[in-house]
Amino acid sequence: MRLTWFGAGCAALFCLLAILGPLLAGNPNATGAEVLAGPSLAHPFGTDQLGRDLLARTVDGTQVSLLVSLAAVALGLLLALPLGILAGYLRGSFLDDLIMRGLEIIQALPMFVLAMFVIGLSGTGTVHLGQIPITMTTKVVLLLGVAFIPYFARVARAATLVEMGQDYVPALQVIGVRRTRVILGELLPNIAPAMAVQAFLAMALAIFAEGGLGFLGLGIQLPQATLGNLTGGGTGYLPAGIWWYSVLPGAVMLAGILGFNLIGDTLSDRLGGRAPKETR
Repeated sequence: MRLTWFGAGCAALFCLLAILGPLLAGNPNATGAEVLAGPSLAHPFGTDQLGRDLLARTVDGTQVSLLVSLAAVALGLLLALPLGILAGYLRGSFLDDLIMRGLEIIQALPMFVLAMFVIGLSGTGTVHLGQIPITMTTKVVLLLGVAFIPYFARVARAATLVEMGQDYVPALQVIGVRRTRVILGELLPNIAPAMAVQAFLAMALAIFAEGGLGFLGLGIQLPQATLGNLTGGGTGYLPAGIWWYSVLPGAVMLAGILGFNLIGDTLSDRLGGRAPKETR
């Protein structure tokens, strides 16, 4: 129970910092005379090599991390739910096999390998698809969202198979209820709790992945602050004893990861298991 409250507190702190922080922290790009100054009342997180307030930049990075993670998880759910439910509803059919083999192809590419491949081809700047600009932020959201599709779709399929084994589904089919009504009105609400567990766990993974890409220089680029590029940019100053540059943004990122992961684990325990097991 204590871990649950600790996780909820970490997630709440992370979200409040992203939502309310910009109202209190000031301009993240404003430079000053105090260069690499330690934490103080004027600068609770210290300053960077340009005299910018690290609390303001951490708040800015937290906001980016939260928005990117929410967008990536929402995109993954939006694309994966129809595939997973349809595959489960039509278990054993050609379409089921086609969907699952396609998901296996996506899952065979690790997230960071896929990111390096895409970013190696497109670069870290904005690219244009016809008249549509695709920023680095959009690329990260798309990469994470696509990487989550097999993860969500497999859980949705397994949960659908569990529901298909219940008596109410054949009964509805016998009395002539339309397939779309069965799927949208019965199956989708019943698998929603299992998908909520996975969404919280995926939020933790998305925060970690976005931060990891930024740390490696493969994510959203400076001057836009992210928790990853702040942590990565500060590691070079650690030998000089300037710990706050990387440690404090890293601690905020860790709070978000722990918070959402613990909430997901708690929901999983309440539902009696992390996720339904996939059945061929």
